[in-house]
Amino acid sequence: MGRIIAISNQKGGVGKTTTSVNLASSLSYLGKKTLLVDLDHQANATTYVGINRANLRYTIADLFVNDVLAEDIIQSVEGLDVDILPARFELSNIENKLLQRENKEFLLSNALEKVRDRYDFILIDCPPSLGIMTLSGLLASDAVLIPVQCEFLALDGLTQLLNTIRLVQNKQKHNNKTLTIEGVLLTMLDTRSNIGYEVIEEVKKYFKEKVFKTIIPRNVKCSVAPSYGMPVTEFSPKSKSSISYQNLAKEMVMTVE
Repeated sequence: MGRIIAISNQKGGVGKTTTSVNLASSLSYLGKKTLLVDLDHQANATTYVGINRANLRYTIADLFVNDVLAEDIIQSVEGLDVDILPARFELSNIENKLLQRENKEFLLSNALEKVRDRYDFILIDCPPSLGIMTLSGLLASDAVLIPVQCEFLALDGLTQLLNTIRLVQNKQKHNNKTLTIEGVLLTMLDTRSNIGYEVIEEVKKYFKEKVFKTIIPRNVKCSVAPSYGMPVTEFSPKSKSSISYQNLAKEMVMTVE
């Protein structure tokens, strides 16, 4: 049964989508069948892996409002042993449409339960907010991975996310499933600056053993890769970012096994 991990932080620009895509790719290199779920209304993960959103018959929005099955929406990513539940911009209008639906927060959870046996890992790229979509992603998950950038005010706002995690844990109790913190991932480390290393120490004091050993550095190749519609692990396999994401995947697999 696949492990479902939400990748979430309500702050934007922390490397959330970059982590989702490159971790999915890196897990596939380890022989792990992986599904990437694009839950962000910007649909960046979908574009990142080279999918033309205009050609999609269904997207994750159809799962929420038209009750289309996840298996009918899932697409294979060309060149990778990764599948994706893609998104388009219409996802931004979904929350208003869901207001009157009962158990709306569990629609994604119920849908993923029907396909999770096909995968080793399901990674959910959550939006940079704490609305219905993020709540849905957390409720569907076994654990949450929190990317934190190695910059000033890195911990700012994380209290809100931790409070939301506690709320989700309470909601999940009747399903005999409790959301845990998979780990905190330090991203965007500028090795030329002392601030980044100060943030690392601050985050480790706060989250202790929950911080991944792997740290993702700032890297030009990682910034350029999305414009080519591929993960940096494919675009530049020997780059520092690529190697770091592959190390993260190994760290995660070792923890699970």
